[in-house]
Amino acid sequence: MEDKKQNISAYLDADERKSLLRLLTAGSVDDGKSTLIGRLLFDSKKLYEDQLQALERDSKRVGNAGAGQIDYALLLDGLKAEREEGITIDVAYRYFSTNLRKFIIADTPGHEQYTRNMITGGSTANLAIILVDARNGIITQTRRHTFLVSLLGIRHIVLAVNKMDLVDFSEEVFSRIRNEYLALTAQLGIEDVTCFPLSAKEGDNVVEKSERTPWFRGTSLLEFLETVPIHLDRNMQDFRFPVQYVLRPNLDFRGFCGKVASGIIRKGDPIMALPSRKTSRVKEIYGTQKGSVEEAFCPQSITITLEDEIDISRGEMLVKPDNLPCIGRHIQAKLVWMDEEPMDRRKQFFLKAGTNTTRATVGIIDYRIDVNTMEHLPGQDFKLNEIGQVQITTAKTLFFDPYTKNRATGAFILIDPITNNTCAVGMIDRQLDEADLRQEDLPTLDLPRLGIGPEHYEAIGKAVKELNRQGIEVTVKTT
Repeated sequence: MEDKKQNISAYLDADERKSLLRLLTAGSVDDGKSTLIGRLLFDSKKLYEDQLQALERDSKRVGNAGAGQIDYALLLDGLKAEREEGITIDVAYRYFSTNLRKFIIADTPGHEQYTRNMITGGSTANLAIILVDARNGIITQTRRHTFLVSLLGIRHIVLAVNKMDLVDFSEEVFSRIRNEYLALTAQLGIEDVTCFPLSAKEGDNVVEKSERTPWFRGTSLLEFLETVPIHLDRNMQDFRFPVQYVLRPNLDFRGFCGKVASGIIRKGDPIMALPSRKTSRVKEIYGTQKGSVEEAFCPQSITITLEDEIDISRGEMLVKPDNLPCIGRHIQAKLVWMDEEPMDRRKQFFLKAGTNTTRATVGIIDYRIDVNTMEHLPGQDFKLNEIGQVQITTAKTLFFDPYTKNRATGAFILIDPITNNTCAVGMIDRQLDEADLRQEDLPTLDLPRLGIGPEHYEAIGKAVKELNRQGIEVTVKTT
């Protein structure tokens, strides 16, 4: 009995230490995204008996795989509209694990109408599987999805050339599609791309290597997913600790709780609090279960105590004094508009970056991006699913890094203050200095032309200063 307990304990410990791979699937309508994931779950024996029975029953009733065949897409397409139309609309998440790794799969919709759903599913992904129908090759949707993946900063891409059974597993077809796609990813600066010839419906090269592709020298898709290295994706150089909660159970304890966004922290390390810039040293680090620990790293959730009493509250950040993030109120960022209502640039939004929330205004729209052609287009606002580059000014100081350097501290959302809808997600490109701002495009009050005399200048100046303080940039012309 004691040996059994030890074996169970060892198994649970090993399972806890498994790495986690978050991945998304993307592709055009009917390229087989849901079928691929369903086949992956089915062939890897990760379904329960009741799920198998429900799958067989639903395949007979509403399946699209043909008479007597299992429609693996039904494992993920749960909405009534999805099953009726045979497409994915909402993001479906599936969780499973193998002996080597745990997985969270986001099955995202392929239609352009649901771009915001794909952005949501890919915001935390380490890897993206882009599906291509072998009969159609690289199409506009493929280019759009690849651009969105690069925008989200996903470093690992799998090109799954699906439905190879419909082109007789032709090596020539696969090579042509692979070469065209590699040329596309080279333009976008994506370096880690792996290509697989698959038949999701038949199971070729999904979990086991297929005998029908003897010319393919790679592994199966599942074996690749189990071994792809992702530990280097995290930023372990720049310590960033957004404070989420101040723990004060008694007079003798004051701890700062949160999740390490990036980097490593150890007991005794010098620390700086932003925005006050007051410094101290780390006294203790408490993990979630093991009590006091010597060090912590991303993405662990911890509590830090300091040697000195420093006034720190939620929304502020702990960093190392010799490694500071960007600090400022003006940023240039890529923005994905996710609200049904078009952007109103006269409106003040809530900008939430990590645990920090502040008022913000969208000042200048540098350009919109046609995600199908990568062309930059002029524009004065955004509509649903549109993407572009903007300048944003905040009321409070932000602490951030460029998104390409640190996804955790370089991302934010814009929230409508009236409806509380998430209007947009953003990825910060860089900090803007006062000299970088396009002041000539800001609203200008020409007081003499409006018939306003000098006796009113002082009052108007105070009002303009207050507007600027709140993030509404206005200039005044008096001559």
